Amino acid sequence: MTVRVVVADDQTVVREGLVLLLGLLPGVEVAGAARDGEEALRLVAAQRPDVVLMDLRMPRMDGVEATRRIREEHPGVQVVVLTTYSDDESVFSALRAGARGYLTKDADAESLARAIAAVAEGQAHFDPEVQRRLADAVTRRAPPSRGLPDGLTPREAEVLRLIAAGRSNAEIAGELFISAATVKSHINNLFAKAGLRDRAQAVTYAYRHGLAEG
Repeated sequence: MTVRVVVADDQTVVREGLVLLLGLLPGVEVAGAARDGEEALRLVAAQRPDVVLMDLRMPRMDGVEATRRIREEHPGVQVVVLTTYSDDESVFSALRAGARGYLTKDADAESLARAIAAVAEGQAHFDPEVQRRLADAVTRRAPPSRGLPDGLTPREAEVLRLIAAGRSNAEIAGELFISAATVKSHINNLFAKAGLRDRAQAVTYAYRHGLAEG
């Protein structure tokens, strides 16, 4: 399967470099490149890519607002943030806006390819340093939960733990010895109970409530 990608970055050298790099990756097609969030939104509407690589700090419309608009108006399009910033506020703002992936700009081609492939399949993908910061941040901000939050069952909490560990539905089914349909049912139930929209929010929720490994 070919994954169509739009690049959004206000720095010409970075933007053009990413276009060249993505063009070398197997299974990836560059659908367009934008200089800011407004242009990214127009490109997404016109090209309907699978994934957007989104910088955060851009003029006219920043990456957080552009991500929020894309996820609201084109829910089938996934967003991977690719930015210099890995501070807590940048990470949480991007995730709240609906980003499914978060990489820093020192990521290599292999990491970029993995992130694009993962989010195109509906999974979340985070740079290891970002994931550590996420875990540290939610640990600092929230005390350990007593029991399971929001009425989650032990099985739903186990499914959530595996989502936070980056497992796909098929991998969760194999690890828990249940069917893929049962996994999907558990995910739908825990998303409804916890008010979650997607797997990226589920990862944040799992760490916040001490239901993730590491």
